[in-house]
Amino acid sequence: MTVNTIAPDALKVLITGGARGIGGATARLLAEAGAHVMIADVLDKEGKALAAALGDKAVYHHLDVTREADWRAAVKAATKAFGGLNALFNNAGIADFASVEACSPDAFRKLIDINLTGVFLGLHVCAPALREAGGGVIVNTSSTAGLQGYGGLAAYVASKWGVRGLTKAAALDLADGGIRVVSVHPGPITTPMTEGMGNEVVATQPLPRFGEAKEVARMVRFLMTEATFSTGSEFVIDGGAVTGQVLPLHEEG
Repeated sequence: MTVNTIAPDALKVLITGGARGIGGATARLLAEAGAHVMIADVLDKEGKALAAALGDKAVYHHLDVTREADWRAAVKAATKAFGGLNALFNNAGIADFASVEACSPDAFRKLIDINLTGVFLGLHVCAPALREAGGGVIVNTSSTAGLQGYGGLAAYVASKWGVRGLTKAAALDLADGGIRVVSVHPGPITTPMTEGMGNEVVATQPLPRFGEAKEVARMVRFLMTEATFSTGSEFVIDGGAVTGQVLPLHEEG
């Protein structure tokens, strides 16, 4: 089976969590490259404003990723607007800063429902549309928290490890349809989710700064349009955070 490159202006992509942050930056980058983009979110005001700013290449659709009916309506609207769907950026997510003791069962279930079940529903509902299009690509947003543990983020870590594993299962399940499935693993990125975090979070990284949403967006664009021999793979964009810590050296003597 030959997998051909999808040119940016041939992309017909649905982006969840697309109103702002990484999703918003990706919507902007892809639309500017000529892609047809559906911005899907529960933040209607922000999503409609971004779609209007991006012009006729972008549309907005309300989508609660925990609701299968919302997914089916969004896919139907995207295929009608674009004449098909060949890409999905499964990006919507939330964080809950709480330890295993402090995180309530209800809070845990809510986060898993959005961050993990929402990704599953995207795969489940969008896969037939991508098969109908002759193939395509799905990018799932995991995190460095899907590669290592973090204290005080019990539910978030669990969800992002789940996304990592689900990506691999989906890559195997959907390969026969010419559909690639990969995961991106951002580290500390300047978004509404990281507001209030100080520079101490990134001080010991090899690249000691917060990343920008547009840097993740560039990775997503590459994975959708160029990475034709990659599926089930993990792509890390974290300033080297999971590589290790850069600590001050102390000379002996």
